[in-house]
Amino acid sequence: MRDNKATSRFEIDEGGQTVWADYRRAEGRIIIDHVEAPASLRGTGAAGRLMAAIAEQAKVEGATIVPFCGYAAAWLARHSRT
Repeated sequence: MRDNKATSRFEIDEGGQTVWADYRRAEGRIIIDHVEAPASLRGTGAAGRLMAAIAEQAKVEGATIVPFCGYAAAWLARHSRT
């Protein structure tokens, strides 16, 4: 996963295409505004792999993920460790 700080996007490349999540950072939080995968990658798990990488990065940083994006919120709910 790349942290494209110039565009405030986390990105991964899959099949020559880019899956991304727009984000903001604030006080120990990573705020996910939008997750997007090209139409040809939808349903392949590509966005989920990106979210898993973001979750791992947040864990390393000790940050909390705040999802404003519906997809990110649903992914986090399915993968919560509670």
